[in-house]
Amino acid sequence: MRALVPTGTSVLLGEAPEPEPAADEALVSVEAYSVNRGETFQLDGQLGRRWPGWRPGKDVAGTVIRAAADGTGPAAGTRVVAHPPAYGWAERVAVPVHSVAALPDSVDAVTAAALPLAGITALRLLRAAGPVAARRLLLTGASGGVGHYVTELAASSGAAVTAVSATPERGAGLLERGAVDVVTSPDAAGGPYDIVLESVGGASLPAALARLAPGGLLVWFGQASRTPVTLDFFDFFKGPGQARIAHFDYTRADTAYATDLATLVRLVAGGRLHPEIGSVRDWSRTADVIGDIRGRRVRGNAVLTVG
Repeated sequence: MRALVPTGTSVLLGEAPEPEPAADEALVSVEAYSVNRGETFQLDGQLGRRWPGWRPGKDVAGTVIRAAADGTGPAAGTRVVAHPPAYGWAERVAVPVHSVAALPDSVDAVTAAALPLAGITALRLLRAAGPVAARRLLLTGASGGVGHYVTELAASSGAAVTAVSATPERGAGLLERGAVDVVTSPDAAGGPYDIVLESVGGASLPAALARLAPGGLLVWFGQASRTPVTLDFFDFFKGPGQARIAHFDYTRADTAYATDLATLVRLVAGGRLHPEIGSVRDWSRTADVIGDIRGRRVRGNAVLTVG
Protein backbone atom coordinates (compact mmCIF):
# COMPACT_ATOMS: atom_id res chain seq x y z
CA MET A 1 0.00 0.00 0.00
CA ARG A 2 1.02 3.65 -0.31
CA ALA A 3 2.28 5.45 2.76
CA LEU A 4 4.50 8.33 3.87
CA VAL A 5 7.92 6.86 4.62
CA PRO A 6 10.56 8.70 6.69
CA THR A 7 13.57 9.97 4.74
CA GLY A 8 15.87 11.53 7.28
CA THR A 9 14.02 14.50 8.77
CA SER A 10 11.15 14.46 6.27
CA VAL A 11 8.90 11.97 4.47
CA LEU A 12 8.32 10.66 0.96
CA LEU A 13 5.24 9.01 -0.52
CA GLY A 14 6.21 5.40 -1.14
CA GLU A 15 5.28 1.81 -0.38
CA ALA A 16 4.81 0.16 3.02
CA PRO A 17 3.65 -3.28 4.19
CA GLU A 18 -0.06 -3.85 4.66
CA PRO A 19 -1.15 -3.57 8.31
CA GLU A 20 -1.70 -6.82 10.21
CA PRO A 21 -4.33 -5.98 12.85
CA ALA A 22 -4.21 -7.64 16.26
CA ALA A 23 -7.40 -9.20 17.60
CA ASP A 24 -8.45 -5.97 19.31
CA GLU A 25 -7.60 -3.70 16.37
CA ALA A 26 -9.84 -2.39 13.60
CA LEU A 27 -8.49 -1.83 10.10
CA VAL A 28 -9.26 1.70 8.94
CA SER A 29 -9.17 3.07 5.40
CA VAL A 30 -7.70 6.55 5.90
CA GLU A 31 -9.41 9.54 4.29
CA ALA A 32 -7.55 12.33 6.12
CA TYR A 33 -4.85 12.77 8.73
CA SER A 34 -3.34 15.60 10.73
CA VAL A 35 0.33 16.52 11.17
CA ASN A 36 1.37 17.52 14.70
CA ARG A 37 4.41 19.48 15.79
CA GLY A 38 5.48 16.56 17.98
CA GLU A 39 5.73 14.36 14.91
CA THR A 40 8.13 16.83 13.33
CA PHE A 41 10.25 16.53 16.49
CA GLN A 42 10.18 12.75 16.11
CA LEU A 43 11.34 13.05 12.51
CA ASP A 44 14.14 15.31 13.69
CA GLY A 45 15.16 12.66 16.22
CA GLN A 46 14.70 15.11 19.10
CA LEU A 47 12.32 13.00 21.18
CA GLY A 48 13.99 9.58 21.01
CA ARG A 49 10.64 7.94 20.28
CA ARG A 50 11.36 6.14 17.03
CA TRP A 51 11.82 2.41 16.59
CA PRO A 52 12.77 0.15 13.65
CA GLY A 53 10.07 0.37 11.00
CA TRP A 54 8.45 3.43 12.61
CA ARG A 55 6.32 5.65 10.42
CA PRO A 56 4.50 8.76 11.67
CA GLY A 57 0.76 9.26 11.97
CA LYS A 58 -1.29 9.57 15.16
CA ASP A 59 -4.41 11.47 13.96
CA VAL A 60 -6.63 9.87 11.32
CA ALA A 61 -10.20 9.80 10.08
CA GLY A 62 -11.72 7.29 7.70
CA THR A 63 -13.87 4.17 7.51
CA VAL A 64 -13.54 0.79 9.20
CA ILE A 65 -13.01 -1.83 6.50
CA ARG A 66 -12.41 -4.73 8.89
CA ALA A 67 -13.80 -4.87 12.41
CA ALA A 68 -11.68 -6.15 15.29
CA ALA A 69 -11.51 -9.94 15.31
CA ASP A 70 -12.46 -10.11 19.01
CA GLY A 71 -15.87 -8.58 18.26
CA THR A 72 -15.23 -5.27 20.05
CA GLY A 73 -15.28 -1.77 18.58
CA PRO A 74 -17.08 -0.36 15.54
CA ALA A 75 -18.42 -2.54 12.76
CA ALA A 76 -17.12 -2.53 9.19
CA GLY A 77 -18.49 0.43 7.28
CA THR A 78 -18.47 2.77 10.28
CA ARG A 79 -16.97 6.21 9.73
CA VAL A 80 -14.47 6.88 12.52
CA VAL A 81 -11.85 9.16 14.00
CA ALA A 82 -8.86 7.38 15.52
CA HIS A 83 -5.64 7.92 17.46
CA PRO A 84 -3.19 5.12 16.58
CA PRO A 85 0.24 5.06 18.21
CA ALA A 86 1.85 5.55 14.75
CA TYR A 87 1.63 4.53 11.07
CA GLY A 88 -1.44 6.69 10.27
CA TRP A 89 0.00 8.56 7.28
CA ALA A 90 -1.00 5.74 4.95
CA GLU A 91 -3.88 4.35 2.92
CA ARG A 92 -4.73 1.93 5.75
CA VAL A 93 -3.87 1.65 9.43
CA ALA A 94 -4.65 -0.79 12.24
CA VAL A 95 -5.96 0.96 15.37
CA PRO A 96 -6.77 -0.46 18.83
CA VAL A 97 -10.52 -0.22 19.43
CA HIS A 98 -9.89 1.74 22.63
CA SER A 99 -8.55 4.53 20.39
CA VAL A 100 -11.46 4.77 17.93
CA ALA A 101 -14.76 6.69 18.01
CA ALA A 102 -17.64 6.69 15.53
CA LEU A 103 -18.44 9.80 13.50
CA PRO A 104 -21.91 11.17 12.76
CA ASP A 105 -22.70 12.28 9.21
CA SER A 106 -22.45 15.92 10.30
CA VAL A 107 -18.70 15.70 11.04
CA ASP A 108 -16.55 15.34 7.92
CA ALA A 109 -13.20 13.54 7.76
CA VAL A 110 -11.08 16.72 7.49
CA THR A 111 -12.62 18.20 10.63
CA ALA A 112 -12.35 14.88 12.48
CA ALA A 113 -8.69 14.39 11.56
CA ALA A 114 -7.84 17.62 13.42
CA LEU A 115 -9.29 16.30 16.69
CA PRO A 116 -7.25 13.44 18.21
CA LEU A 117 -3.89 14.55 19.61
CA ALA A 118 -4.64 18.25 20.06
CA GLY A 119 -8.20 17.72 21.27
CA ILE A 120 -7.40 14.89 23.68
CA THR A 121 -4.48 16.89 25.06
CA ALA A 122 -6.72 19.91 25.63
CA LEU A 123 -9.41 17.89 27.41
CA ARG A 124 -6.94 16.15 29.69
CA LEU A 125 -4.96 19.32 30.33
CA LEU A 126 -8.06 21.10 31.62
CA ARG A 127 -8.91 18.13 33.81
CA ALA A 128 -5.39 18.34 35.27
CA ALA A 129 -5.91 22.06 35.90
CA GLY A 130 -9.08 21.42 37.90
CA PRO A 131 -12.20 23.62 37.94
CA VAL A 132 -11.71 26.70 35.75
CA ALA A 133 -15.05 28.50 36.09
CA ALA A 134 -14.56 32.15 37.15
CA ARG A 135 -10.79 31.67 37.30
CA ARG A 136 -8.10 33.63 35.44
CA LEU A 137 -6.07 31.41 33.13
CA LEU A 138 -2.86 32.19 31.20
CA LEU A 139 -2.10 29.95 28.22
CA THR A 140 1.24 30.10 26.38
CA GLY A 141 1.82 28.73 22.88
CA ALA A 142 -1.86 29.34 22.30
CA SER A 143 -1.93 29.64 18.51
CA GLY A 144 -1.29 25.92 17.90
CA GLY A 145 -3.91 23.20 17.67
CA VAL A 146 -3.93 22.46 21.41
CA GLY A 147 -4.16 26.16 22.25
CA HIS A 148 -7.28 26.75 20.18
CA TYR A 149 -9.06 23.83 21.81
CA VAL A 150 -7.98 24.82 25.33
CA THR A 151 -9.11 28.40 24.76
CA GLU A 152 -12.57 27.46 23.55
CA LEU A 153 -13.14 24.71 26.11
CA ALA A 154 -11.90 26.81 29.04
CA ALA A 155 -13.80 29.94 27.98
CA SER A 156 -17.02 28.00 27.52
CA SER A 157 -16.54 26.64 31.05
CA GLY A 158 -16.36 30.17 32.46
CA ALA A 159 -12.61 30.86 32.57
CA ALA A 160 -11.15 34.26 31.72
CA VAL A 161 -8.43 33.17 29.28
CA THR A 162 -5.41 35.27 28.36
CA ALA A 163 -3.71 33.67 25.36
CA VAL A 164 -0.04 34.15 24.48
CA SER A 165 0.71 34.04 20.76
CA ALA A 166 4.01 34.88 19.06
CA THR A 167 2.31 37.38 16.76
CA PRO A 168 -1.10 39.13 16.80
CA GLU A 169 -1.85 37.58 13.41
CA ARG A 170 -1.37 34.02 14.69
CA GLY A 171 -3.51 34.78 17.73
CA ALA A 172 -6.36 36.52 15.92
CA GLY A 173 -8.73 33.56 16.02
CA LEU A 174 -8.34 33.08 19.77
CA LEU A 175 -10.54 36.06 20.59
CA GLU A 176 -13.26 34.43 18.50
CA ARG A 177 -12.77 31.27 20.57
CA GLY A 178 -13.52 33.19 23.77
CA ALA A 179 -10.16 34.55 24.98
CA VAL A 180 -10.51 37.84 26.85
CA ASP A 181 -7.06 39.00 25.75
CA VAL A 182 -4.25 37.97 23.39
CA VAL A 183 -0.67 39.07 24.12
CA THR A 184 2.63 38.31 22.41
CA SER A 185 4.60 37.25 25.51
CA PRO A 186 4.00 36.32 29.16
CA ASP A 187 5.78 39.56 30.11
CA ALA A 188 2.96 41.48 28.42
CA ALA A 189 0.26 39.64 30.36
CA GLY A 190 -1.39 41.30 33.33
CA GLY A 191 -2.23 38.78 36.00
CA PRO A 192 -2.14 37.49 38.55
CA TYR A 193 -3.49 34.20 37.20
CA ASP A 194 -5.01 31.32 39.12
CA ILE A 195 -3.83 28.82 36.50
CA VAL A 196 -0.96 28.95 34.01
CA LEU A 197 -0.76 26.38 31.21
CA GLU A 198 2.78 26.52 29.81
CA SER A 199 3.95 24.81 26.62
CA VAL A 200 6.86 26.86 25.28
CA GLY A 201 9.74 26.37 27.71
CA GLY A 202 12.90 28.47 27.65
CA ALA A 203 12.34 31.97 29.05
CA SER A 204 8.56 31.59 28.74
CA LEU A 205 8.08 29.37 31.78
CA PRO A 206 9.72 31.57 34.43
CA ALA A 207 8.03 34.66 32.92
CA ALA A 208 4.64 32.93 33.08
CA LEU A 209 5.33 31.61 36.57
CA ALA A 210 5.97 35.18 37.77
CA ARG A 211 2.35 36.00 36.89
CA LEU A 212 0.87 33.19 38.97
CA ALA A 213 -1.35 34.18 41.90
CA PRO A 214 -0.49 33.00 45.44
CA GLY A 215 -1.53 29.36 45.76
CA GLY A 216 -1.87 29.09 41.98
CA LEU A 217 -1.00 26.17 39.70
CA LEU A 218 1.31 26.06 36.70
CA VAL A 219 0.90 22.99 34.49
CA TRP A 220 3.90 22.40 32.22
CA PHE A 221 2.78 20.46 29.15
CA GLY A 222 5.39 21.11 26.48
CA GLN A 223 8.60 22.76 25.33
CA ALA A 224 7.81 23.90 21.81
CA SER A 225 10.79 26.27 21.74
CA ARG A 226 13.12 23.26 22.25
CA THR A 227 15.00 25.55 24.66
CA PRO A 228 15.67 24.20 28.18
CA VAL A 229 14.10 25.98 31.12
CA THR A 230 16.28 27.66 33.74
CA LEU A 231 14.38 28.29 36.96
CA ASP A 232 16.16 29.93 39.88
CA PHE A 233 15.31 28.19 43.17
CA PHE A 234 15.43 31.40 45.21
CA ASP A 235 13.46 33.46 42.68
CA PHE A 236 10.77 30.79 42.71
CA PHE A 237 10.31 30.99 46.45
CA LYS A 238 10.28 34.79 46.36
CA GLY A 239 7.38 34.51 43.93
CA PRO A 240 3.77 33.42 44.47
CA GLY A 241 3.26 31.89 47.91
CA GLN A 242 2.73 28.14 47.85
CA ALA A 243 2.68 28.07 44.06
CA ARG A 244 2.64 24.62 42.48
CA ILE A 245 4.24 23.32 39.29
CA ALA A 246 2.84 20.12 37.79
CA HIS A 247 4.17 18.12 34.87
CA PHE A 248 1.58 16.90 32.35
CA ASP A 249 1.70 13.88 30.04
CA TYR A 250 -1.40 13.48 27.88
CA THR A 251 -0.90 9.71 27.56
CA ARG A 252 -1.54 9.20 31.29
CA ALA A 253 -5.24 9.42 32.13
CA ASP A 254 -8.12 7.49 33.65
CA THR A 255 -10.15 7.68 30.44
CA ALA A 256 -9.55 5.81 27.18
CA TYR A 257 -8.75 7.69 23.99
CA ALA A 258 -12.04 6.41 22.56
CA THR A 259 -13.99 8.05 25.38
CA ASP A 260 -12.29 11.41 24.92
CA LEU A 261 -12.62 11.21 21.14
CA ALA A 262 -16.35 10.57 21.52
CA THR A 263 -16.60 13.65 23.76
CA LEU A 264 -14.79 15.80 21.20
CA VAL A 265 -17.00 14.52 18.38
CA ARG A 266 -20.13 15.24 20.41
CA LEU A 267 -18.97 18.82 21.08
CA VAL A 268 -18.14 19.42 17.41
CA ALA A 269 -21.43 17.93 16.21
CA GLY A 270 -23.29 20.11 18.72
CA GLY A 271 -21.58 23.29 17.54
CA ARG A 272 -19.76 23.77 20.84
CA LEU A 273 -16.21 23.12 19.61
CA HIS A 274 -14.70 24.46 16.39
CA PRO A 275 -11.39 23.00 15.19
CA GLU A 276 -9.00 25.60 13.80
CA ILE A 277 -7.74 24.13 10.52
CA GLY A 278 -5.06 26.33 9.03
CA SER A 279 -4.12 24.14 6.08
CA VAL A 280 -5.81 21.40 4.01
CA ARG A 281 -3.78 19.78 1.21
CA ASP A 282 -3.40 16.53 -0.68
CA TRP A 283 -1.18 14.04 1.10
CA SER A 284 1.42 14.34 -1.65
CA ARG A 285 2.21 17.72 -0.04
CA THR A 286 3.00 16.30 3.40
CA ALA A 287 6.69 17.24 3.25
CA ASP A 288 5.71 20.84 2.43
CA VAL A 289 3.32 20.92 5.38
CA ILE A 290 6.03 19.62 7.71
CA GLY A 291 8.22 22.50 6.58
CA ASP A 292 5.41 24.99 7.19
CA ILE A 293 4.83 23.64 10.70
CA ARG A 294 8.54 23.88 11.51
CA GLY A 295 8.50 27.46 10.24
CA ARG A 296 5.36 28.25 12.27
CA ARG A 297 3.43 29.15 9.13
CA VAL A 298 0.32 27.15 10.09
CA ARG A 299 -2.25 28.45 12.57
CA GLY A 300 -4.12 25.64 14.29
CA ASN A 301 -4.06 22.19 12.66
CA ALA A 302 -2.72 21.04 9.28
CA VAL A 303 -4.76 18.30 7.60
CA LEU A 304 -3.85 16.13 4.60
CA THR A 305 -6.42 14.29 2.48
CA VAL A 306 -5.68 10.82 1.11
CA GLY A 307 -6.78 10.45 -2.47
